[in-house]
Amino acid sequence: MVPTMERPCSLIVYLSVLTFTGVLTAAENETTSPSNNSTNSPAPSNTSSLVTSVLVPLLVCFFLILLAGYLLRSRKHRKADVTSSDKKIPNGILEEQEQQRVMLLSSSPTVSKKYFPIPVENLEEEVRIRSADDGKLFREEYNSLQPGNIQGSLEVANKEENKEKNRYPNILPYDHCRIILTAVEGVPSSDYINASYINGFKERNKFIAAQGPKQDTVNDFWRMIWEQKSATIVMLTNLKERKEDKCYQYWPDQGCWIYGNIRVSVEDVIVLVDYTIRKFCIQPQVHDGCKAPRLITQLHFTSWPDFGVPFSPIGMLKFLKKVKSVNPSHAGPIVVHCSAGVGRTGTFIVIDAIIDMMHEEKKVDVFDYVAKIRNQRPQMVQTDMQYSFIYQALLEYYLYGDTELDVASLEKHLQTLYSPAPHFDKIGLEEEFKKLTNVRIMKENMRTGNLPANMKKARVIQIIPYDFNRVILSMKRGEEYTDYINASFIDGYRQKDYFVATQGPLPHTVEDFWRMVWEWKSHTIVILTELQEREQDKCFQYWPSEGAVTYGEINIEVKNDRLLEAISVRDFIVTINQEKQAHLVRQFHFHGWPEIGIPAEGKGMIDLIGAVQKQQQQTGNHPIIVHCSAGAGRTGTFIALSNILERVKAEGLLDVFQTVKSLRMQRPHMVQTLEQYEFCYKVVQDFIDIFSDYANFK
Repeated sequence: MVPTMERPCSLIVYLSVLTFTGVLTAAENETTSPSNNSTNSPAPSNTSSLVTSVLVPLLVCFFLILLAGYLLRSRKHRKADVTSSDKKIPNGILEEQEQQRVMLLSSSPTVSKKYFPIPVENLEEEVRIRSADDGKLFREEYNSLQPGNIQGSLEVANKEENKEKNRYPNILPYDHCRIILTAVEGVPSSDYINASYINGFKERNKFIAAQGPKQDTVNDFWRMIWEQKSATIVMLTNLKERKEDKCYQYWPDQGCWIYGNIRVSVEDVIVLVDYTIRKFCIQPQVHDGCKAPRLITQLHFTSWPDFGVPFSPIGMLKFLKKVKSVNPSHAGPIVVHCSAGVGRTGTFIVIDAIIDMMHEEKKVDVFDYVAKIRNQRPQMVQTDMQYSFIYQALLEYYLYGDTELDVASLEKHLQTLYSPAPHFDKIGLEEEFKKLTNVRIMKENMRTGNLPANMKKARVIQIIPYDFNRVILSMKRGEEYTDYINASFIDGYRQKDYFVATQGPLPHTVEDFWRMVWEWKSHTIVILTELQEREQDKCFQYWPSEGAVTYGEINIEVKNDRLLEAISVRDFIVTINQEKQAHLVRQFHFHGWPEIGIPAEGKGMIDLIGAVQKQQQQTGNHPIIVHCSAGAGRTGTFIALSNILERVKAEGLLDVFQTVKSLRMQRPHMVQTLEQYEFCYKVVQDFIDIFSDYANFK
């Protein structure tokens, strides 16, 4: 497509050509056409001589000047224009084929606007105002920021020998803030790495913001870690996203590897639902002695989606707290990187700094802090979506604070919860639960469940899955809406989509239930209700009491049915008509939940969770299907306790409030009553009492 500015120039050239051609033609006609009236016509020789000697050279010169101007302008336009058809690189930056110095993500603001600090008590209202109209005011605020330091030079990063070390040619460190490595003798520019010092809230050079290492910069990356005396690496990207390489794997999966002069060995790996913790031992290989090894902790946040920002800031806040807890006070800067080292990296650093500001000054000034760190590294916080996510995380932190406990302090915390809350008649536990009821039910994300054909499949119309995490079945040929079941994927402690929370099947949804078991390869079902309670149907009996039964194309045969204290354990063989392969499924039916209220003690629930986890270890950790009647109250309580107890065993930490809050963001009304919420605390206390003799909790 030709830019509009070129069209007038093109028109002039075209008209000039026509004019020039016309003049020549006229001149030719005047000199060559025979005269019909020779007596009245003047002699043509003088006119022809004038046209040839004066007018034609002038027109030729005019035409050549216009043509040169047109070609020059056209070339400039082709070089300057960057459109969506050009090669896109991650994080929304557009890259021209040639390397360039100009930052293309955001232009300089046309109007300089000042944004003032927000007192923390006004934060909720300010976020609400800025979020209106699809975040219009957040976009305005973000677009008022300068993209970087106007005076900042990029000379070292732009040296010819350093260009290949940059992952993206338009994300470069300023000379005044770049990390300077010890030069390697005989290697030009070996002091360069694409990384910048970044100040914390009040701590100078608290962070190093770096690009994700490339294959040919890994050695430099580990040299930087050693020379800067860093003890913590924060990684905010996956190695590949949308089939694009985002970062080279700069560590060994196991054992040890030598990167340049640095030996890196893997000491430990812990995989959790939102992040992975890796511990490395690093040591330089030196000829003239031995340098003491150092322990490095890498915290790799794996829950940042390919597009946009995390759905909820809860996981990021937990991750940030973990980073703070593992980083030694005496260590050098925390190294933070994503792919380019500006977008997610900037977002993480800003959240950390402004939380410190909230504690110290009781205010929030995101705009000013982002402006400051952009003077240290351009483009920090790369999109308005990341900018608004920062505010969401700060509001989450302000409203709910840090509710995490270590097991040793649980008893004291419970004493506080059972005391009347200040200025309230209610006890603290009730106030804590009341905060959970403020979690908004996102009705706009329930479109599929609210379709008339699917509403008939719900036991309780208020408890249906969100579209973003609903369980999807294969569509039956020629039958609409057969991909729907009232079931939601729920995250576990270590694994995403570890549970399926669903309702007790209705007579007309039993086939869908077993299709879900088959298609999602589940080997474990947990049922937390009796088929009838208080003379009301709570769940259709979807399994045979003996022998076999068929629903649609799926055949279920009972092989075993035994009672272990308060749990019936049933084993089924599930087959489907077209396939010979059999699917073994174990159902745990908990009978310890009374018709009204909650179980009298926690041991039965602890035993149930232990039996389910053992079954999962033996069958490959496919989704655990959990249901009561509506699939929210008891179901949510079981899933919450499974996650809480697993964390208690692994870390000696618990956070009942945030665990339940996270569940409610994945399916409405999870852990439905104050009694059920209180029961979560009771079971954890019982668990600690039972296992404290031989577990390292206290």
